[in-house]
Amino acid sequence: MPTEINDVTKTFKEVGVVGAGLMGSEIALVHALAGHHVYLVDRTAEMLSQALSRLGTLLDKGITRGFFTPQQRALALKGIEPVTELAALNACGYITEAVFEDLQVKADLLVRLDAVCGEQCIFATNTSTIPISTLASRVSPERQRTFIGTHYFSPVTRMKLVEVIPGFKTSEETLMVTLEHCRNLGKAPIKVKDVAGFAVNRMLHAFIIEAVRLVEEGVASPEDIDTACKAGLGHPLGPFELMDAVTSSLCVQAQEIMQEAYGERFRPPGLLKQRVQAGYSGGKGKPGWRTK
Repeated sequence: MPTEINDVTKTFKEVGVVGAGLMGSEIALVHALAGHHVYLVDRTAEMLSQALSRLGTLLDKGITRGFFTPQQRALALKGIEPVTELAALNACGYITEAVFEDLQVKADLLVRLDAVCGEQCIFATNTSTIPISTLASRVSPERQRTFIGTHYFSPVTRMKLVEVIPGFKTSEETLMVTLEHCRNLGKAPIKVKDVAGFAVNRMLHAFIIEAVRLVEEGVASPEDIDTACKAGLGHPLGPFELMDAVTSSLCVQAQEIMQEAYGERFRPPGLLKQRVQAGYSGGKGKPGWRTK
């Protein structure tokens, strides 16, 4: 990696993260742990307070398990500044958008960010399924060369992979800077072509769809399939445990996006959609496949 690229990423002393949900708040946390001053943006002070409280709990649990030190906890929370106005990001050199996985929601935000951020600021969108060039079309033509996708995996503090996805007009410099920036965060980035679902989600959801079909056909229970995947395939979580963690509703949403792009092989199984419609999506404190 050229020295100047590595130097550029280290000059991102101030970075922004928009969206203080589970993904956005942890993306902010890994930046703070790497020594960046992070502006974490969301609509209300209450949302930001809840996010910081979650991060404090996560860090405390991590200390007891040996993942973090008390010094890292202090550094991280000191390095995150909660703000409710996008204007606070105008001096940032690197901004990650991590709002709800909806094209219109993201597009509206990107238009507003484009109006307040510096010309050289890199825009990194954290999306799991929406093509990067589709999102890039919402910003000015000049901005599109510094627009890129960075798909983090949950939990962000533990999962090293980041899919880095250049759009049609993303410059080679932006790609190289972003890859090195992710490495400086302690991540293992891979370059992926800009297609719906990118690489990992295309593999993952084909797997999840088949797992649900096995349950639909009465071949095995969710519990036994999870056991089979962990004991037989070496997976840390089974597919039904994973759906409960990320929510089945998000899985349906991702599969519908990929079904539109690739056809019937990604059609969400009837049982999965039925459970979502009945309120069995999983997520914190909500019933799912394995959680009651």
